[in-house]
Amino acid sequence: MKRIISIIASAALMMTTLCSCSNGADNGKKKIVTTIFPEYDWVMNILGDKADDFEVTLLLDNGTDLHSYQPSVEDLAKIHECDMFIYVGGESDAWVSDALSQSVNKDMIVIDLLDELGNRVVEEEVIEGMQAEDEEEEEEGPEYDEHVWLSLRNAYELCEDITDGIIRIDPDNAEIYADNMKEYQAKLLSLDQQYVETVDNAAFDTLVFGDRFPFRYLVDDYGLDYYAAFVGCSAESEASFETVIFLAEKVDALGVGHIMTIEGNNTGIAESVRDNTLNKDQEILELDSMQSVTSADIENGADYLSIMSDNLNVLQSALN
Repeated sequence: MKRIISIIASAALMMTTLCSCSNGADNGKKKIVTTIFPEYDWVMNILGDKADDFEVTLLLDNGTDLHSYQPSVEDLAKIHECDMFIYVGGESDAWVSDALSQSVNKDMIVIDLLDELGNRVVEEEVIEGMQAEDEEEEEEGPEYDEHVWLSLRNAYELCEDITDGIIRIDPDNAEIYADNMKEYQAKLLSLDQQYVETVDNAAFDTLVFGDRFPFRYLVDDYGLDYYAAFVGCSAESEASFETVIFLAEKVDALGVGHIMTIEGNNTGIAESVRDNTLNKDQEILELDSMQSVTSADIENGADYLSIMSDNLNVLQSALN
């Protein structure tokens, strides 16, 4: 795979060079490339009214999942010549190191979310009842949970790192970016407090997921427990009979009235779990992990805070 990416990166480098030669000077805008939607939205909020002075690119803008994404030649060309590149940094981004080695801009500022968070990053965990990966798919060594953006507290910290990077490439407007960051962080703190109050006043403290579980950071922030069919980065789509029965028995034992899924209309496992409970009347609720946000969604007003607010509303229903 690394050799394939290297070949694509070399082609992208050639494309970048040819485009530079044919187009002459560019539009003069600073270029920021982000891999996933939350990064893109944080950048746009920090830039604020100065966003028109930048060319901000979201690579995964068509609903492609982070775990299955491979960059195109055009994507790599954008990375090679950008001023700032932001990516998650987990196993799904194994292609990045090879891509950056081909970069045209040696002064590029690179932000690796997992690296920035340091000891806040946790390993993926296989808990009781969860279906483990097939042995041939298992990786050697620890595999870290990549879904760090699903913590408002992580977002607060990462926005500081992103702001520092933006100021480095545009120091003349440092005060504007710092003020925008503080205003945005205040909104993150306010929503975080709403999560705290919701969980404190909830009837239940456990979620049952008939799906992958990318919300480890969120439940850790608020002291919630969970059971799920698969880990967050699992490629599995079919749960075993044992997993379904285990989750159904947990629903009965806990007395919860809801079974959770993530976005994507993948309700098959949750429905099977419900069909194997005693009452068979649980409501299936969906939490949005922001792994399939498209450019069309952004044009229609999707943003990080509104999605996390919608998730809070779903969580409130799930815990009561």
